[in-house]
Amino acid sequence: MKVVIADDEPLARERLRSLLADQDGIEVVAEAGDGHDALHACAEHQPDLILLDIAMPGLDGLETAHHLAAFEPRPAVVFCTAYDAHALSAFEAEAIDYLVKPVRAERLAAALERVRTFAAGRLQGRARLDGQRRTHLCARLRGSLRLIPIEDVHYLQAEEKYVVVHHVHGEDLIEESLKSLEEEFGERFVRIHRNCLVARYEIVELRRCPDGHVQAVLRHGKQPLEVSRRCVAGVRETLKHL
Repeated sequence: MKVVIADDEPLARERLRSLLADQDGIEVVAEAGDGHDALHACAEHQPDLILLDIAMPGLDGLETAHHLAAFEPRPAVVFCTAYDAHALSAFEAEAIDYLVKPVRAERLAAALERVRTFAAGRLQGRARLDGQRRTHLCARLRGSLRLIPIEDVHYLQAEEKYVVVHHVHGEDLIEESLKSLEEEFGERFVRIHRNCLVARYEIVELRRCPDGHVQAVLRHGKQPLEVSRRCVAGVRETLKHL
C-alpha cells in the first residue's frame, strides 16, 4: 500500500512514519507540509492512502480532501488531527477513518484495515464536502496540477465535457460541470448563457448590438461575451446591485 503523509508538523510526520514502519506491506512514497504539496504528491505518486492533517496553512485538510475526490484513482483519506471537533466534517467528506493525535498504533492498524477494504472496492463513491465552498479550482496538467484561486477567475465557459477557466494568468481546463460550479459559487458568478458563468465584478456593461443580440463587456475580457435572451434580465439585475 502506497502512503502519503501530509502534516505541517515535522514531529507528527515522523511519528506516523515510525508507526507505519511497523506495518507490513506499507510504503511511504511522499511527505507534505501543506495541502498544496499534498495534492502534488498525490498527482505524482498516485497513493492508495493519504494520512491527512486537517489544520494546515493554506489549503486545509478538508479542502484538500475535496480536491482529491476528483482524482483518478482516488486515494483513501484518513484524517489525523489533534482535535475531535472536525469529526462530522471528516465523515461528510467520506474519510475512511479519523485518528486523534497522538495516534496510537492499534488505531492506525485498524484504519489501515479499513483502507484495504476500500481499496478492494467494497466502499465506493466520490467525496464531496456539503456546505463547504472551495477557495481554489484544481486543473490537472499531464500528471501535475494547478490550483487556481477562485478570486482570480474571470469567467467559466463550458466546452464539450470540460469547463475552460479564464483567469488572471491565462486559461485552464477542469473536468467539472458548469451546473455544479454555479451551485457552489452562485454568489460570486452570474450565468450569462447556458455555457458561461461570469464573475459579477467582471461585468462592466451590457451592450446591445445592431442585430438585437446583447453582449457583456468584461473588465478584463479581450472581447465581449454573448448574453442569451433568457439571461439578460438576471444580468441587468446583477448590474444594479454591483
